[in-house]
Amino acid sequence: MRIHSPGDDAPSAELQKAARILLARPLLVAGLTGDDEFRLVRAYAPELRDWFDRETGWRLTADAQTIRLVKLTAAPHDETHPARDPRARTPFTRQRYVLACLALAALERADGQITLGRLAEDIVLSAAEPLLALTGFTFTLDRRERRADMVAVVRLLMHWGVLRRVAGDEDAYLGTSGDVLYDVDRRVIAGLLASSRGPSLIPETGHAARLDALTLEVVPDVDDARNRALRHRLTRLLLEQPVVYYDELTEAERAYLTGQRAAILGRIGQLTGLVAEVRAEGIAMVDPLDELTDVRMPAEGMQSHLTLLLAEQIGAAEGGVRVSDLHRRTRALAQEHRSYWRKHATDPGAEVELVATALAALLALKLITVELITVEPVDDPLVVARPAIARYALAEPTVRESKGVAS
Repeated sequence: MRIHSPGDDAPSAELQKAARILLARPLLVAGLTGDDEFRLVRAYAPELRDWFDRETGWRLTADAQTIRLVKLTAAPHDETHPARDPRARTPFTRQRYVLACLALAALERADGQITLGRLAEDIVLSAAEPLLALTGFTFTLDRRERRADMVAVVRLLMHWGVLRRVAGDEDAYLGTSGDVLYDVDRRVIAGLLASSRGPSLIPETGHAARLDALTLEVVPDVDDARNRALRHRLTRLLLEQPVVYYDELTEAERAYLTGQRAAILGRIGQLTGLVAEVRAEGIAMVDPLDELTDVRMPAEGMQSHLTLLLAEQIGAAEGGVRVSDLHRRTRALAQEHRSYWRKHATDPGAEVELVATALAALLALKLITVELITVEPVDDPLVVARPAIARYALAEPTVRESKGVAS
């Protein structure tokens, strides 16, 4: 029996655990999520529904098979946390995003079971539609790379619970030696879209305008509604963003946060266990358990070591540092740490991908900005530190790998 009620000052440890599970994975499917975790979140669904509705405006639905927290994003144009191939962890390209949308449309019309080959054929037909072709998108199955795109999309759909493998293996399909049979769960498909309006109701045509309209929420012109909307947006940002800088907020948002900061941070901390780090430039909700993030820093491995070292250089540079300087620094670091780092790190040109990966992580953590400069050289952007990067300059990184062991 649950012992917590919304009015309690101290949520139970179980309620806090349920909230963290839901924040880390807002779509839970029975049989795909661990039984104990699914039962725990479902048991506390009433309390969680009340809290998220009151503090964030997010809707929570729960039944015997699925639990869905519909997290309307507070930053729809943030591109730093892309979907990833569940196996390879590579970020989704535009091609794969479009394929995922076409796959979901096809699966919504499909029977209860479908093969990967049939799903791919449906997508090829959809890609040939004139309106889609006008955007420049094309898709055929004549190349292994395109089949790999299909497999990456299918693995993501399995990760979400849209598809469940019945027989076969995706690797066999990739090698054109076999096919795969899946069960289709339309209940999961129906709950995937997190938007305030249906896409078919949006008249805007441009990508950015449609994206804004997809998450636009109409706020009545009364004080209570405006304050509620401000509380929802600020709480969403604090839960979703690694750092909330004051200079990113509107005047109304800064004023509301100044007056309600203690109350908002206290409520978030009580429910989630996150600890507020408040600085002059902004606020970060730090997770002492390091569970509620998809980008960890510091972390183990060569790439993380390099990212830390580059962060140190960027943080120490007044006025920023150019990407070409980071390339030179990386080449030197690869020689210095060649006993610990992967062998390919010293290959000619390897520094380009290594620096790009490091900058992607620092951008996702809001530790830097990358500015396209307008003077020569035009292909050498300027990387500028943001205030939160200073928290990584307190100590030297520790290399734990033994010599000769690649990581």
